[in-house]
Amino acid sequence: MSLVKFSNQYPSLFDRFFDNDLFDWSNRNFSLTNTTLPSVNILEDENGFEVEMAAPSLEKGDFKIELNNNILTISSEKKLENETKEGQRYTRREFSYQSFCRSFTLPDTAEGDKISAKYENGVLKVSIPKKEEAKPKPMRQIEIQ
Repeated sequence: MSLVKFSNQYPSLFDRFFDNDLFDWSNRNFSLTNTTLPSVNILEDENGFEVEMAAPSLEKGDFKIELNNNILTISSEKKLENETKEGQRYTRREFSYQSFCRSFTLPDTAEGDKISAKYENGVLKVSIPKKEEAKPKPMRQIEIQ
């Protein structure tokens, strides 16, 4: 008979079953509060990085973008209330509150002082240029003396 040591380092299948949706085992776009997190694409080229965040129901003013100690944080809070006119009464009223916060650690090659962002067609694009010393240098011929 041999002993098997179990480690609590990784969640068991039993724990994962109750933490995830029965049919979607990835659960990658949902927070622990059952709210949807916006999907993100991160592109890189020789000049920099671009973070694309899909958030079609939001407006430009709904976003807050901060940089603190090389951590880029994109967040939003939006509260919607339905107004009623004088003489109306509620038979049912539902408030809508949406919020999210996503954080990304920037590499040392990123130029944090030159980050820019724009929002159009439901996509927030955050451009993060690379430092000059991190950009690839063109090949040069070295003369032998």
